Amino acid sequence: MPDAPAGSASLWSNVSRKNFILYLIAAFFTFAIMGIISDISDLGRTTPLHFTIDVLLSGLFAVFYVFAGVVLRKRFWRFFVPIILFQFALMTLIGRWMPDTRHLDQLNPAETASLSKRLGFDSAAIAIAITIGYTGFVTAFISETRRHVRVNTEKAALENEMQAARHVQQLILPQSNQTFAGFHVDSVYTPAQQVGGDFFQILSDGAGGILIVIGDVAGKGLSAAMLVSMLVGIVRATAEETHDPARILRKLHGRLLGSAGEGFSTALAAHIALNGIVTIANAGHLSPYLDGKEIDLPGALPLGVTGSGDYQSITFALQPGSRLTFYTDGVVEARNQAGELFGFDRAQAISVSTAAAITKQAIDFGQEDDITVATIERLPA
Repeated sequence: MPDAPAGSASLWSNVSRKNFILYLIAAFFTFAIMGIISDISDLGRTTPLHFTIDVLLSGLFAVFYVFAGVVLRKRFWRFFVPIILFQFALMTLIGRWMPDTRHLDQLNPAETASLSKRLGFDSAAIAIAITIGYTGFVTAFISETRRHVRVNTEKAALENEMQAARHVQQLILPQSNQTFAGFHVDSVYTPAQQVGGDFFQILSDGAGGILIVIGDVAGKGLSAAMLVSMLVGIVRATAEETHDPARILRKLHGRLLGSAGEGFSTALAAHIALNGIVTIANAGHLSPYLDGKEIDLPGALPLGVTGSGDYQSITFALQPGSRLTFYTDGVVEARNQAGELFGFDRAQAISVSTAAAITKQAIDFGQEDDITVATIERLPA
């Protein structure tokens, strides 16, 4: 059989297997009537074996037509005419191989009475087959309708939950027009779905400096959004106690481990003091770029992974006019229609652009994951 079209997989996933099998059974009994009608047209003279084969083939070919129509969909019509011609040719060959009994005027009274009973049997068989087929179709239709109503209700409830989660995420994300004296801050967050697994916070340290935390939790959808909300809450609470990036990452790591292995996340935390001194620590996240050059950071496992938690900080100076650019992996993992990744080289080459320009290039290339870009430029005195 030719390969099914791409859409057939989604069709199978949207149809209850139980209802589909019931529909096939109903189709079998409904179209098996054609074999019985053939016997009636021969006035009951078809041999029992020929009669049985006619009924079975009529029903089985109908099942095949329905099944092929579901799997092949629009492509089915390319094969319909050859298949139906094959069916009629096969039935004709069987008819010639198994000829009917003698003509009516050659039958004795006992044989004529037997034919009368045979025709009565055919009538009863038609009534039974119609009843079974009709009952099967109606049962499958009612069951599938109820299932679709239930699925659509659950889908609507899930969409409402996703919209609420998206609203919460929008509330907890930093405002794009945030201002910090001595710095120009720019950020763009573009989830791949209604809600995303990226998170970032850009906070004032109360002394003219900036604290930025950016990360990407494992997974997508509502569960990832809930984890994002938890991590953002921890970041905000911890930022009131310390601005040390390594301590912030250890706090997030401990909370994830304490959540019974519910997930893990990459993260990067950086504190930029008013005088431009940058202290930065990484937990499996992409390294940021300083004026288009990747910063070499100590390696570390993501948050929530057993055995991690040893996060080390490095320090360097952000000179006036210099820019730090932070990404999540949605930028480098953008993929075009040819399957080519955006990659690290392109990501580094555009890291001196604005957050909006970087995001647009990644989206135009082919967004597959959440994209977060944040840039912090130290302004000249």
